[in-house]
Amino acid sequence: MSTNALPAQSGDFPAWYGEVVRRAGLAENSPVRGAMVIKPYGYAIWETIQRELDDRIKATGHENLYFPLLVPTSVLAREGKLVEGFAPEVALVTEAGGKQLEEPLAVRPTSEALIWSTYARWVQSYRDLPLLYNQWANCVRWELRPRLFLRTSEFLWQEGHTAHETEKEALAEALTILHDVYADTIENVLAIPVLRGRKSESERFPGAVDTYTLEALMRDGKALQAATSHYLGQGFARAFDVRFTGRDGSEQFPYATSWGATTRLVGGLVMTHGDDRGLRLPPRVAPQQVVIVPIVREDEEADVLQAAATVADELRAAGVRVRVDDRPELRPGFKFNEWELKGVPVRIELGSRDLAAGAVTVARRDTGEKEQVPLAQVSAGVAELLRDVQASLFEDAHGERERRTLRDPSSYDELIEYLREARGFAVAPWCGRGECEARVKADSSATIRCLPLDERAAEPGVCVCCGRPAVTSAVWAQAY
Repeated sequence: MSTNALPAQSGDFPAWYGEVVRRAGLAENSPVRGAMVIKPYGYAIWETIQRELDDRIKATGHENLYFPLLVPTSVLAREGKLVEGFAPEVALVTEAGGKQLEEPLAVRPTSEALIWSTYARWVQSYRDLPLLYNQWANCVRWELRPRLFLRTSEFLWQEGHTAHETEKEALAEALTILHDVYADTIENVLAIPVLRGRKSESERFPGAVDTYTLEALMRDGKALQAATSHYLGQGFARAFDVRFTGRDGSEQFPYATSWGATTRLVGGLVMTHGDDRGLRLPPRVAPQQVVIVPIVREDEEADVLQAAATVADELRAAGVRVRVDDRPELRPGFKFNEWELKGVPVRIELGSRDLAAGAVTVARRDTGEKEQVPLAQVSAGVAELLRDVQASLFEDAHGERERRTLRDPSSYDELIEYLREARGFAVAPWCGRGECEARVKADSSATIRCLPLDERAAEPGVCVCCGRPAVTSAVWAQAY
């Protein structure tokens, strides 16, 4: 691990991000442009995210399955809007087994086409519905400007694909996933506050009737799309001729949803909570919630190490993920810096003086505060501290988002200046016309991140862009 100081967030945020991802052992670039090697520490974070999401997905009645990585281009082509939306990013296999393929195969950019061509064989009657399925997979979209975790040519994700008898059921499904699966995980596990909203027409998923989104704000003032849930209507069912006999005997097309969250959530963790010393991980997602660093001298080594092992066992019995860092070749100061960089929420320092006092020194990563805790109270004290760190990181991120949100700018010029400098979210009345949306993007590089779900249509007022009557509020920002 490099001992050089990290770049300052305020000076060069992209350089800070890249160095933290590399030095903390999250990921590194691979020989394939735009594809990454996820290292054990980064993958452990992803595994926790995966478990939390998977538990919630299954709790809402869904089952996991798996579809192939390769999609015949003729199948992909049957949904025109999907093909049009993903065409620049699709990777093709044209040769295999030493021969040219009769039909090129697309490497999965998303699975709607392949899955709905299969659902045509699975659905005949309303009794076959709903289909509530999810898969964990990898995905390939050829990125022009890759960045570790945030935009990579290959990434890991889950993608849900459901079919329903009625529009009402499908809409309820899309919103249940948004709120009960994604928002619950992202806010309560990752401690990242998110705006719940729907996309404008130009920002929707290709082929969707409506795209619902969770938008987070990073510490550099840019937005990150954390997860999306799409209401697809009957478009995919019609494209792939999926029909069922309804309760009244008539032939009908089912209504569809799809939804996904990816490894970009790991990047979101880094950029939401990190500081100039590295990561600050919320306890619920941290691979190690506590690290114990024994501070030993040769004549006291056995007693200190035994005490460290005992404390670790007590914490593990209480359900805490803990590591004892007893590497003899490294000094305590080096270990402190390393675990701060890796963002472990709580550090326990234990030496002969602590043993003599019947206590340990406990340091929290989020604030740097230290306190003495009696050995007999370590388990209860650490449990309370972990809860406090989890809540504190969420409140800190929420406060940062509020500080970086401009509400109702007084003029178009104020809006553009704010967005051009990527200071954060800007919330303003919008007439709903694509021309105004495109104008803001051209003038500031910002896009409409969402039309908030928790706000009513704008009160009578005028669009910040054109002065026409506003129909809603929009949230703009530059984004990753």
